[in-house]
Amino acid sequence: MSGLIYLTEDDPEMGNVVLSSLSREGFKVCWFQTGQATLDGLRQMQPDFCLLDLGLPDIDGLDLLRRIRVDFAGPILILSARGFETQKVKALDDGADDYLVKPFGMGELLARLRVLRRRQQGLQSARSEWTIDDLVIDLNRHSVERAGQPIHLTPIEFTLFATLIRAKGQLLTHRKLLQAVWGSDAVDQTHYLRIYMGKLRAKIERIPAEPTILLTETGVGYRVCGLT
Repeated sequence: MSGLIYLTEDDPEMGNVVLSSLSREGFKVCWFQTGQATLDGLRQMQPDFCLLDLGLPDIDGLDLLRRIRVDFAGPILILSARGFETQKVKALDDGADDYLVKPFGMGELLARLRVLRRRQQGLQSARSEWTIDDLVIDLNRHSVERAGQPIHLTPIEFTLFATLIRAKGQLLTHRKLLQAVWGSDAVDQTHYLRIYMGKLRAKIERIPAEPTILLTETGVGYRVCGLT
């Protein structure tokens, strides 16, 4: 991979580790230790990715996230020691595309960046047909097949599945999914998701009780895995 990354991290040790690791992978990294420096950098040039720590000395991390999102449409990945579910949900609802809790391995960080890049490329190409193992999903035709055999999904089940697929592996919060599938009046009705995710898993997972396609992040949301 390659591209320009803006890293906002005030911890020198963590900043150096991420900077050196990403540089070895072919990225150009601009490292900022304050929120204001990040905002100044964004006025000069738009990066391919923003990696953002929430615990900054000058600007609250969530406030900075919202300010970045006003002018930056690319992927934002949160790197934070704040691992509480409420913090994750708030950051994702405020515009972050994904969230990694410190400490994390560089392999996982690189994997998350690959997922975010694929998502961006998919949005740009408006791709309609996807595969997951032996599943073939056509978003335009509203069809799902396994080994050539159709799988019948109700309109709500298909909309839920398609919303996750269009996110290209990005974690979607309960709130985002509820709004996308049922509308803004249903954003607090999390039982809708539990019911329909169960129905969807029963139809597309080999072993619904041990899902490998529709993955849960407890208390936060869902993501789809294995898209090609």
